[in-house]
Amino acid sequence: QVQLVESGGGLVQAGGSLRLSCAASGRTFSRYAMGWFRQAPGKEREFVAAISRSGGMTHTYYADFVKGRSTISRENAKNTVYLEMNSLKPEDTAVYYCAVDSTYSAGVVISLERVYDYWGQGTQVTVSS
Repeated sequence: QVQLVESGGGLVQAGGSLRLSCAASGRTFSRYAMGWFRQAPGKEREFVAAISRSGGMTHTYYADFVKGRSTISRENAKNTVYLEMNSLKPEDTAVYYCAVDSTYSAGVVISLERVYDYWGQGTQVTVSS
């Protein structure tokens, strides 16, 4: 019912920046969370960042390895979430996936993969040293 398309990945030098986008189409949801995960070669998929809204406020969450150098935001009218990554490191090289939790509610652990029910195809981020 929901299609997610990531874009904005590419090759960047260490210390550079990228802005990833994830556009959702199809069904809209009264309440939902959107998150970013990544998977490097030979590694498990891991949580990067997420954004949700409750109580009329926007909430953001970050993995420790990106906190302070990344910003997640959303443009509700376009059903789009962005992930701006600065000070990129070679270890940030991975396929980055966008995901939606269409039934988000307070109390869920937003960093868990199983919380999300829709996933994009991924966009490659490669950071050269």
